[in-house]
Amino acid sequence: MSAHSGEKAEKTGDFRCAKCHHSTHVTKGHTIPKCPKCGNDTYSTRVREPGNKSS
Repeated sequence: MSAHSGEKAEKTGDFRCAKCHHSTHVTKGHTIPKCPKCGNDTYSTRVREPGNKSS
């Protein structure tokens, strides 16, 4: 499931950039920012969120 900057996070977790794989922590209900490392606006996966077994 991908996510994009400007969207509201549905769950708290770390979003992994689809381009550089940098992780950005976003809290549920907050706006997802562009990747602070490369400026990309697409995240490929969320990790370290409650109930998510992926890492």
